[in-house]
Amino acid sequence: MGRDVPALVFTREDRRRYRIKMRDCLDAFARMLRDDRFEGERPRVGLEIELNLVDDRAEPAMRNTDVLEAIADPAWSTELGRFNLEINVPPRGLTAGGPDAWESEIRAALNHADERAASAGARLVTVGILPSLRQRDIGAESLSESPRYRLLNDQVFAARGEDLRIEVDGVDRLRTYADTITPEAACTSTQFHLQVSPESFPAYWNAAQAIAGVQVALSANSPFLFGKELWHETRVPLFEQATDTRPEEIKVQGVRPRVWFGERWITSVFDLFEENLRYFPALLPLCEEEDPLDTLDRGDVPELAELSLHNGTIYRWNRPVYAVADGRPHVRVENRVLPAGPTVADTLANGAFYYGLTRALAEEDRPVWSRMSFAAAEENLHTAARHGIDALLYWPGMGEVPVPELVLRRLLPLAHRGLERSGMDAAWREPLLGIVEQRCVTARNGAVWQKEMLHRIEDADHAGRHEALRRMTALYIDYMHLNAPVHTWPVD
Repeated sequence: MGRDVPALVFTREDRRRYRIKMRDCLDAFARMLRDDRFEGERPRVGLEIELNLVDDRAEPAMRNTDVLEAIADPAWSTELGRFNLEINVPPRGLTAGGPDAWESEIRAALNHADERAASAGARLVTVGILPSLRQRDIGAESLSESPRYRLLNDQVFAARGEDLRIEVDGVDRLRTYADTITPEAACTSTQFHLQVSPESFPAYWNAAQAIAGVQVALSANSPFLFGKELWHETRVPLFEQATDTRPEEIKVQGVRPRVWFGERWITSVFDLFEENLRYFPALLPLCEEEDPLDTLDRGDVPELAELSLHNGTIYRWNRPVYAVADGRPHVRVENRVLPAGPTVADTLANGAFYYGLTRALAEEDRPVWSRMSFAAAEENLHTAARHGIDALLYWPGMGEVPVPELVLRRLLPLAHRGLERSGMDAAWREPLLGIVEQRCVTARNGAVWQKEMLHRIEDADHAGRHEALRRMTALYIDYMHLNAPVHTWPVD
């Protein structure tokens, strides 16, 4: 969905043509898989980070256009809300440049952007949901200026035929309605990309699905929304509800949601793109001139624009991606379950855990998905989002087990093994996975720190909820810039 689209009114003919083009794209993709046309020899990793903009009071700053102009870097782009931005960190080999290269590159980019944002009266914050966000900050006027967001908003509500209902029960209860999709803008994430061969894609996707709950439990960083204390990773239920095109009657008929965990383990990357066409009507039926089958017949590589655009409007927690780079097509897994932040150090620790663990699981003789139901993996995700690092998750051979015990006893050794097989030596692995280890030992992550700090401010200073959230956010930003892992942040 990153592409620009014009402001349009779609006709029935547009939708008919788009359906035909989608089928042609799927046929072309199947031919490319059969003919082994994909880049698979140089696996690469990538990273996208979504950020919030705040003013000098640590409250939302609706200035992404001004900030983007000040940054003046094509790696940066707008997101759905005017208080959001996104950076796309260039892809690389997992061990390219040595142990400090990726962190130095990301920190330099974020620090430069923060300096430029200051000239536009804003600061950058990496957090799953901005704690100081209020419901009055979310409305039609909060949508970014790009026509694609207005068009997406119109199409979602045309499909629904009614306002969005958002319900989340946690420590507090949230019940509200929205007449735009801008509540989705409250959800800011970290997205890890992993390029793999089509042959190994099913194993890596299945592995990513199996550990999604563990990832969320370890890294939860979104406990507040609109002044309410809800789930440890409230971003998960909010995102699922804020882009739901189904009215209640359609939900009870079993129609799949567009924010989707899926419903089965896969045996081919083709399965996921085929499901997209089979289950989901087009939101943005825009056709390009390219005929993908003719392009293949000429010996060229098709862009498969319709397949990619449609895929971008289906929000799987682990999404398949088709892309063409330097004239070579490839596929990759886009891991979308994690919130942004708290620090670059935490982010890279999360990445090391993900990349190492998925490789180890993908290469097991008896894979975890042969011993675990898909429904159990999905239940793990929502249990982890609700309870964070205190969650009890199911794992084959262990039953229901506390997250720290599962990670320390079973998964961290596997993550070390996977990174070692990827060429990462112990001097690099130990500091990164050591952050994950210490989160487990201390049972502390971003959500835990936010909740404890909020209550300390409320209790000690008798501050009202919004004022306490605002002050907590300001402290969060200060610690974020120190780049010390969140489990070391004080509460005093």
